[in-house]
Amino acid sequence: MNRSLCRGGKSNAAALAPASVIQPMVRLEPAAQAMSHGWADPSASQVMQVPTLWRTIMNLKTLALATTAALSLASTADAASAKNAPQEVKNVVLVHGGFVDGSGWQKVHDLLKKDGYRVTIVQNPTTSLADDVAFTKRAIAQQDGSVVLVGHSYGGVVISEAGMDPKVQRLVYIAAFAPDQGESVQTLIANPPPGAAVPPILPPQDGFLFLDREKFAASFAGDVSAEEAEFMAASQVPWGVGALGGAVTVPAWKSKPSWYLVATDDRMIPPPAQQMMAKRAGATVVETAGSHAIYVSKPEAVAKIIQQAARGNK
Repeated sequence: MNRSLCRGGKSNAAALAPASVIQPMVRLEPAAQAMSHGWADPSASQVMQVPTLWRTIMNLKTLALATTAALSLASTADAASAKNAPQEVKNVVLVHGGFVDGSGWQKVHDLLKKDGYRVTIVQNPTTSLADDVAFTKRAIAQQDGSVVLVGHSYGGVVISEAGMDPKVQRLVYIAAFAPDQGESVQTLIANPPPGAAVPPILPPQDGFLFLDREKFAASFAGDVSAEEAEFMAASQVPWGVGALGGAVTVPAWKSKPSWYLVATDDRMIPPPAQQMMAKRAGATVVETAGSHAIYVSKPEAVAKIIQQAARGNK
């Protein structure tokens, strides 16, 4: 054997080896290989794409986090909105006015009951404001939660006073008086608008008032059937002079939301007076063609505004 080969070891072997054997032993970085061979080595392409791929992944992660945060905020906003939305009140207490009793509410009662409301009708004696408020508060106390308190005519005075009860959340005036502090029916009717109809109230008898039976239908129940209006006239409830003069101390409409149904054909409380009181109370107003007995003649319209109040819809 040629000793020079043996002594030369690796370096001699390398010197004698063909170029094709040496070349694989030389390790170039992928980019250098590409440059030396004049083509793009796949490994070089992959190495060069890593930063771009990493940025893409990070961008996707950022987008996912942003989307999650946005959905979370939207969910929180929806929950807050639902929490702050008016809650429907299911207890309704109806208060009648002067000259009539609670039976006139029957049609309204039936419509509300059909829609799932718990309806209570106050048979207030209309002897004095204090007595009528006491009767109304007893009815409110019987309820199992929040209350929508509804008053017709003089019943509006009663609910303005009794409505300060903590259970009462909303007030509804149906062609009703809505007195301010210190006002009564007597003070509110003292100066009627020019040209307003004059209710046919007879002189007091033993401290109580009646309407002229012959004029009852035209003034109180002009759009009620003749038979029903005649019965209402014959079954009048004496209205105490003390109730007429009863003044409100703290009107509930100043601190609680209210709704007002104006009867545009009313000949007992002039429509302009109703509009004035409704505006002063900041009430949500609905105007409907009807007589003073609109709760009897147009029970659907009355039930509708009560439900509007029960849902808190302005």
